[in-house]
Amino acid sequence: MMTMPRAKHFYSVKTTGVYCRPSCAARPKMENVRFHTTAAEAERAGFRPCKRCRPEREALSYAIGETWLGLTLVAKSERGVCAILFGKSRAALKRDLRKRFGSEALIETARALEPFVGGARFPLDMRGTAFQMLVWRGLKEIPSGRTASYAEIAKAIGEPRAARAVAQACAANPLAVAVPCHRVVASDGSLSGYRWGVERKKRLLAREAA
Repeated sequence: MMTMPRAKHFYSVKTTGVYCRPSCAARPKMENVRFHTTAAEAERAGFRPCKRCRPEREALSYAIGETWLGLTLVAKSERGVCAILFGKSRAALKRDLRKRFGSEALIETARALEPFVGGARFPLDMRGTAFQMLVWRGLKEIPSGRTASYAEIAKAIGEPRAARAVAQACAANPLAVAVPCHRVVASDGSLSGYRWGVERKKRLLAREAA
């Protein structure tokens, strides 16, 4: 196994144009090797993922525990927090995480979860379609203690006829609380459906309004 510099998790090979995990069976000459902290960094440098070790499938660390919003899962990639999910059981949460992120390795860790549902700021690894990303960035512009309608979000992102698509993007949001889809309400101000349950939405809005 190749010895990696501290905090470096991937290496690229200039003669082949690929990047690998340190555990890859390939044995390049060290003068052709360059080290990278993340897969994204290697790809920005112009390298493509190795087909043998599949380094683009980054491992996700996750933790599950009880918070003031119920049973909560928080998952983190090397780029930041990529999922904050709520569920009724540990098994259901793990299934949801694997469904969202495919066959990436999942590593359970011990982690205090309250900061992630208590308004703390931290780096996010948002993954979605171009439209979903546009909507999620729009949601992050809604101030704490305020709400906006699906139609208002659609207008704010330059897609005034896409209120229904905005609602679908909200439902697909994997970063509950951090990307505040709970701040989106119906046009008449009523609480519409929420991926994580209307009661949880009420609790979030009440806490932010206090």
